[in-house]
Amino acid sequence: MSLDVFLQNIANSITLGSLYALIAIGYTMVYGILRLINFAHADLLMVAAYIAFYGILLFTLPWWLAFAIAIGLTTLLGIGIERAAYRPLRNAPRISVLISAIGVSFLLENLGIVAIGARPKSFPRPEALVWNLHFGNISFLSLTILIPVVTIILLLLVTFMVKKTKIGMAMRAVSRDFETSSLMAVNVDKVITATFAVGSSLAAVGGIMWSMQYPQIDPLMGVFPGIKCFIAAVMGGIGSIPGAMLGGFVLGFCEVFLVGLFPAASGYRDAFAFVILILILLFRPGGILGENVVEKV
Repeated sequence: MSLDVFLQNIANSITLGSLYALIAIGYTMVYGILRLINFAHADLLMVAAYIAFYGILLFTLPWWLAFAIAIGLTTLLGIGIERAAYRPLRNAPRISVLISAIGVSFLLENLGIVAIGARPKSFPRPEALVWNLHFGNISFLSLTILIPVVTIILLLLVTFMVKKTKIGMAMRAVSRDFETSSLMAVNVDKVITATFAVGSSLAAVGGIMWSMQYPQIDPLMGVFPGIKCFIAAVMGGIGSIPGAMLGGFVLGFCEVFLVGLFPAASGYRDAFAFVILILILLFRPGGILGENVVEKV
């Protein structure tokens, strides 16, 4: 592998890893509070992408306004999902909540197919955000810089919220002991709503960034990115925000360099991610930065 190809792969790895990390943080936040894998999280990417798409092309809104509306409406949808599908099952067996999450995911996907159609659409890239950059023999889009910068900024904001604010302190308390926190005057419903709001907004930003990097959207566009980001969250240590960030970058680098070093194995790229998940669960179930915790029955 030449130096130019190596640097090109580094740039591609940073972009893909940033996207995985951004979406994985939303997974790990919800799991950290509720011990629930919110499978509908991946479909919120699709919802945000379509809202931005129609905002720009149908309502001719400026891209920044369409993106802001997409993030806001997706956040409200995430809160609505929590209240309608998860809150009534708060005291139900864990498997009931899991089935509800899967049901919401299928509902969003099939509503998208029925209401919008299954045919892929081309996502409009704002010229102010997307242009070509050249450094010697290396060529890449401005998104290679923009996406990691947005991801790092959002990670810092989420970390500040969790570590330094009152709602963040309540989130940490609820994640440690649900029942005791409620006895200590913590409004558990408010904390969970805030968690879903933050997670859904991250999913919306991730969906918009993903659509600009890979400008083709369809109602099932969130399925494989969602699975990959879930793998990244598990790899880094699900429940750990820095772990989700690390897992996203590790998975992104592994995927890109697998294809770069072994082009003939490019068709096994998705399978490689599942192999990593199996190895992590076998040899370090808590993830790279996670803790091995035995759940109470």
